[in-house]
Amino acid sequence: MLYIVLLHYPVYNKEGRVVTTAIANMDIHDIARVAKTYAADGFYIVNPVEEQRKLATEIIRHWRDGYGAHYNQYRQRAFELIHVQASLADVAADVFERTGSTPRIIVTGANISGDVLTFAELRTMVKNNQDPYLLVFGTGSGIADEVMDSADFKLEAIRGRERYNHLSVRSAVAVVMDRILGDE
Repeated sequence: MLYIVLLHYPVYNKEGRVVTTAIANMDIHDIARVAKTYAADGFYIVNPVEEQRKLATEIIRHWRDGYGAHYNQYRQRAFELIHVQASLADVAADVFERTGSTPRIIVTGANISGDVLTFAELRTMVKNNQDPYLLVFGTGSGIADEVMDSADFKLEAIRGRERYNHLSVRSAVAVVMDRILGDE
């Protein structure tokens, strides 16, 4: 079982300070569609700010139940996978309640190095067992060390053909999901 998590706190800003980032409408749309395309078990948006969670919930409701559900049924099906939580601990608790198993946390990032889990290794793990995995993507300038240090695994960074490595989180989710769950 693989769940996508979009983490808005704790993450770094450009100055290296821990901050909470704002929820972006386009992230919700694009990541939900990736989650549905690759048959993720869910997509969690994590933000501790109540007003931000309310905004996300309104957007989701529009596409699940409101006018958007009738306007675009493909998007409606993708939005069925979305859950909004205040913290990563809340996500883990929700997944535990849904599955009966404690999820393993896998963090991602453009600058991850050292002892990492490869895309192929994660593909095998997801394919060969029923453990729930939370694949955590950070916003801002990356996931804070406190989350990185407490994760069960760090996933290898996406490497392109250039040294430039600054994908949008939406693009990173699509690339990673394809490498893990795409055709072999």
